[in-house]
Amino acid sequence: QVQLVESGGGLVHAGGSLTLSCAASGRIFAINDMGWYRQAPGRQRELVARIKGGGAANYADSVRGRFAISRDNVANMLYLEMNSLKPEDAGVYYCQGVIGGRLYWGQGTQVTVSS
Repeated sequence: QVQLVESGGGLVHAGGSLTLSCAASGRIFAINDMGWYRQAPGRQRELVARIKGGGAANYADSVRGRFAISRDNVANMLYLEMNSLKPEDAGVYYCQGVIGGRLYWGQGTQVTVSS
């Protein structure tokens, strides 16, 4: 069984920073694309950032220049450094990974940004 477990969420003031982590565990032979998604109350889940196995990344327009996605392929970790946070960045952040040809999701971690 493969599991993705997020951590690092919390409450931060607008303008502050947080770094989210996602740990992949289980029978992992290869992790392809990984990404971070978020969902705010009453809204659809949306892509925040994705990163390929080789490190190429793409970002939602709303976070480009403020967020940075990275991964450690040896430790099977995914990270999201979030800077200059805004109230509209709040939501549940989910880790997603394509592992062994299957799509997996984490359980999510809450990010709250106070204005």
